[in-house]
Amino acid sequence: MDISKIKRIIEDSDNIVFFGGAGVSTESNIPDFRSATGLYNSKSKSTYSPEEILSHDFFISHTKEFYDFYKSKMIYRDAKPNKAHLALAKLEASGKLKAVITQNIDGLHQMAGSKKVLELHGSIHRNYCMKCSSFFDLDYVINSEGIPVCDKCEGIVKPDVVLYQENLDSRVIDEAVKWIFSSDVFIIGGTSLTVYPAAGLVNYYRGSKLILINRTKTTFDNKANYVHFGSIGEFLSQVVDLS
Repeated sequence: MDISKIKRIIEDSDNIVFFGGAGVSTESNIPDFRSATGLYNSKSKSTYSPEEILSHDFFISHTKEFYDFYKSKMIYRDAKPNKAHLALAKLEASGKLKAVITQNIDGLHQMAGSKKVLELHGSIHRNYCMKCSSFFDLDYVINSEGIPVCDKCEGIVKPDVVLYQENLDSRVIDEAVKWIFSSDVFIIGGTSLTVYPAAGLVNYYRGSKLILINRTKTTFDNKANYVHFGSIGEFLSQVVDLS
């Protein structure tokens, strides 16, 4: 793919939307889920699979075991934004990028400076008491021994992340659809596009400048106008001046 052509497309547009997945954050040393080195293929002493542990039923019935896994495998406190996050934040600051739609829960887009971030699967940085709805930040969860408990009513604190068996926030989905539908350039990066309903958002794009960047093939490659196999961070840093 001609990088210079993509650079011109981005330079000529002021209505870009980005949709990204775990591959955006792997370059910040946060493991993805389904690759050979991903979370779902990692060895564990637990008798439960990661998919089981990250389910609503497991959270309710095995809350301590959930948090043992969650704190050790889902939270990367030292992770920093990489070139992809920084490039997207710069595009937004210049008025070109209208929204970042992400499947990630790490908050790195906001750390890089992005303002309009739609988090399809929630965020580790938001946690709420299941009893009184009091808010707690990430540090509260990390510093709690065992199960985080509300300091007001002693209810269990739950991360504001979408677990298996839980529905995505319809308001976030509706807003994502709106931005994608009205976008001129739609960039998809770092996602295998296998997780629904998030992957289905691609079908709402009506333009002719769909750019897909991923390390491996996806089932949507034939729908894209431009496909690039490789690092999303390296790609975006070539089309967006980070200096």
